[in-house]
Parts: sequence; structure tokens; C-alpha cells
Amino acid sequence: MRFGPVHIDHIGIATSNLDDASSFWRLIGLSQSKEDEVVADQGVKTRFFSTSIDSQTSDAHPPMVELLEPTHEDTPIGRFLNKRGPGVQQICFRVGDLEGLIAHLVENGIRMIDTVPRQGAGGKRIAFVHPYSTGGVLVELTESSH
Repeated sequence: MRFGPVHIDHIGIATSNLDDASSFWRLIGLSQSKEDEVVADQGVKTRFFSTSIDSQTSDAHPPMVELLEPTHEDTPIGRFLNKRGPGVQQICFRVGDLEGLIAHLVENGIRMIDTVPRQGAGGKRIAFVHPYSTGGVLVELTESSH
């Protein structure tokens, strides 16, 4: 497919407190990122944990776990926590051509939250696919850095 390669970038987990939620991920051996990041326009503070790099593949960017703490209750993560409680909030796929994939999805009737990429954590360009089109899963798309 012309949008690839496609890899799992990270799984986003909503939590009310990054510090409380971090101990398990460190305990199983994941490496915590050096700094947390506040993404103001999404009302969230993020913390990433890296899985091990697989030397058998050419992918030098292993899948991550992203913990998501709301900066206040009236944010997407704050509303998620109030409605569903802590847990998996989204799965993110890293693709080679984000804008091309968005156009392809829209052309094929997929409902997007973002039809134009926006800036996410780490300065990455991201777009969200509406859960209505994915069987109830919020899917985030991000672009590979070349």
C-alpha cells in the first residue's frame, strides 16, 4: 500500500495520575521517557514508555505505551475517565504518508475526526479516525519521521 509501512506506534492509556500509573510499566522493564509533555490544545499531559527494540526487524522505533493524564476534567481524556474510568483510550499507527492515508480513508467512507493533520505530542503530525468507523476503537494516525 502506498501509505506504508504501517507500524503500531503506541497504545494510549488514560489515567488520572501519571505517577501512580507509571510503576507497573517500569516494573516490567519499559524505559520511561526523560520528560513528560503537556499538549495544551488537547488538555493532556503525556508520558511515554518504550518497549525493547527488536533486532530482528528493521524498525528502530519500538511500540510505546503512552500514559495520558488530563490537565482538567473538561478535556477529551478527562471526559473519557469520567465516562469509562482508566484504561486503553486509543491505539496509534505510524504510517509513511499521513495525508495520503487520510485522503484514502475519506474517499472510502471512513469518518475522520481530523481530515487535516494537527500537532500532537513530540511535535508529531497526527490525525484521529472516529471510533464509529473502526468498530468502537479510537485510532490515532501519525507519520513516520524519515
